[in-house]
Amino acid sequence: MIPRHQIVILIGLLVGSIIMGVVLWNLRERAHKRLLQGESTAPTQAPQVAPAEQATLMVASDTDDTVNARVLTLPLPQNPEARARAILGKLFELYAAPDAAHPVPGGPGSIAQVFLLPAPKGGPISSSGGSDLAVVNLTGAFASSHPSGIETESLTILSICATLHANLPDVTQVRFLVDGQPRATLAGHADLTRTYLTAETLPTEGVHL
Repeated sequence: MIPRHQIVILIGLLVGSIIMGVVLWNLRERAHKRLLQGESTAPTQAPQVAPAEQATLMVASDTDDTVNARVLTLPLPQNPEARARAILGKLFELYAAPDAAHPVPGGPGSIAQVFLLPAPKGGPISSSGGSDLAVVNLTGAFASSHPSGIETESLTILSICATLHANLPDVTQVRFLVDGQPRATLAGHADLTRTYLTAETLPTEGVHL
């Protein structure tokens, strides 16, 4: 017959083994979950960096109501629509700067999308033979915060159209949406229901409104 104190010791060892097994199992499960989370969040490939290229921004100035060319080196994606959005985003970044000659709040996020479509038949033909329509989708926040006035609104529209044409010469027409919907005016004056025609040639000097 096994003495009582040995039975107590055996039961204690058995209970301790069970507890230790449960603890080890929980630690294993936690380590496995952390490993899986690390695999899911780790990048599967190195992020692609867009190559730096020269872009021509047609920057507006409220001082003399002109639009002037400024050449900058920017990281630009190869997709034409993404490229157009990046270039216009940089233009709007300049306008949101504290020392902007044409101060307009909003920055790059003011451009929701840019769509490039075949222009309607009968539209102007570019020098390279193309005839494309750019649809610029602005955010509602940008339109709501844009300074009101025929001159300042027209300069914004003109600079967008000229910048698109300077970097995508096939773009001969531009239309505007706000939050994906038609809008009567930008901030009470500049007509957003019409189709704007881009300049026939890219000017080398300031273009007066």
